[in-house]
Amino acid sequence: MAETKSEAATRLARFLSQVSHARQAVAGDPATAAAHLALKEWQARRLASTYADLLDNPRYRLAALFFLNDLYGARDYSQRDADVARILPKLTALLPAAALSAIADAVELDALSEQLDQTLLNELGAEKIGALTAQIYASGYRACDNRRSREHQIALTHAIGSALDGLTQISLLETTIKLMRKPAKLAGLAELQSFLERGFVTFKQMKGAAEFLAAIRTRETQSMQRLFDGDDDPFAGIALPLAGQKAGQP
Repeated sequence: MAETKSEAATRLARFLSQVSHARQAVAGDPATAAAHLALKEWQARRLASTYADLLDNPRYRLAALFFLNDLYGARDYSQRDADVARILPKLTALLPAAALSAIADAVELDALSEQLDQTLLNELGAEKIGALTAQIYASGYRACDNRRSREHQIALTHAIGSALDGLTQISLLETTIKLMRKPAKLAGLAELQSFLERGFVTFKQMKGAAEFLAAIRTRETQSMQRLFDGDDDPFAGIALPLAGQKAGQP
């Protein structure tokens, strides 16, 4: 059953608090913050390699960039989340429940990813992060023994994409988001507005996200399974061609 506005807003507020505390804990120690960023950057490079074909595909390039930069990337989402927290009551009144649920999922994914990264960082230590390889990453990943959380991370990613795809079917929502552009900038909420607009426009121009989302879920699930299975090269050969596409073809 779909969430109500109230339920989505409550969930959103809870995960905003969680991610804020997680970021504050990292920011309090410069050495930890540097190692944390290095881990995120390594993971971003891995993802760019795994999804190189999507990044080269004209239909899926923008969606791949949105996922790699806005959902899984190394960028700092603090401003976006601060924007959401500051205007949560107005956001609840303005947006449909489906849009609020999508934002709540995005912030939940952010909070979960922060937690998983910090757990992995604690397991490996800053010294290993500085010399990270796929084998070192895999050893720490397995030692964390948090498969259920990793599965939830993949499920959330798919849910966010499915929600954004569904939002493109809501009449007048695109107009509402675009009309928010100037007021959001004047109110200091440009980062939140930009996130919403990028997600909406990206999925609308894709004209159907099923194959794209299936590719992400399949590849991340394969990667997770190989990491937990102790594969010596867990990311090799994961980037299989899309359906109807030959290897090496954009």
